[in-house]
Order: sequence, then structure tokens, then C-alpha cells
Amino acid sequence: MIKNLLLIISIIFITNCNLNRVEKNHGVHNLENKQLKLIINISNKNDILRLLGSPSIKSDFDENIIFYIERKTSTNSLKSLGKKKLIINNVLMLELNNRGMLVKKEFLDKKMMNKVNFSKNETGSQLTKNSKIYKFIKSLRNKVNDPLGTKR
Repeated sequence: MIKNLLLIISIIFITNCNLNRVEKNHGVHNLENKQLKLIINISNKNDILRLLGSPSIKSDFDENIIFYIERKTSTNSLKSLGKKKLIINNVLMLELNNRGMLVKKEFLDKKMMNKVNFSKNETGSQLTKNSKIYKFIKSLRNKVNDPLGTKR
């Protein structure tokens, strides 16, 4: 009886395990191939929307800069225990002029993103213990922590 029960539980467990690779896509599929169809000074905003759909991100500072993102992750082995591996990570930046014509196109893939250089400059703190802002913030913090003034 117990052997049959263990056999049934093990069969259910084994059949529910998925050994196949699970891929999750986010954004525009085949962005690398689709961006080749966009031609600078020929393609317009309607062509872009027809080919790629609505943009993933619109720039807050300039309405004429739009971004499309493609991201593909997978969990491919049982021994990785659910860790996701990044397969594709593409970003397409398109800049349009005020008439809606494509002016600039920049495509970044996973390899190019690893080569981005960041500035090593650091900004120092402008607050010192003698500044008025520091004293004001300190008094606010004391009032929040002890509104009745009884913790002295």
C-alpha cells in the first residue's frame, strides 16, 4: 500500500516537472531585424508605429525621442533552480524632427551596453553641521521623533 502511494506521488511529481526551456519575452519581438527596415530621413512616425507599435518609453524631456525595448529571459536548467538568464536585451532609440521624420536611429544590444562608461566623479555633501539647512532638518527630525518634548 505504501509502495503504491509513493509510486503514485513520484509519478505525479515527475510528470509535472518541466525540463524544457521556458522563455519570457518583454517588449517588441525581433527588434534587431525590424529596426533595419527604418530608414533615416525616409521613415516617418506612422511607419514606425505601424512596424513597431506604440513605444515602450517616451522621453520626458523631448517628445520627439522614443525608445523601444526587447528583453528575453529564460530558465533553462533544473540545476539553476529558477535563476533567470538574460538572452536578449536590445534598446532602440529613435529621434524624430518636429514634422515626424526619423532623424537619428541608435540600436544598442547586450554587448554594447556592457561597454558604457560612467563618470567616476563624485559630488560632495553641501550640508555641514553649521549650515542653516542642517539645523532646520535636525529640528524637524527631533520634532517628529519627540512631538511633546518629553524624551530628554
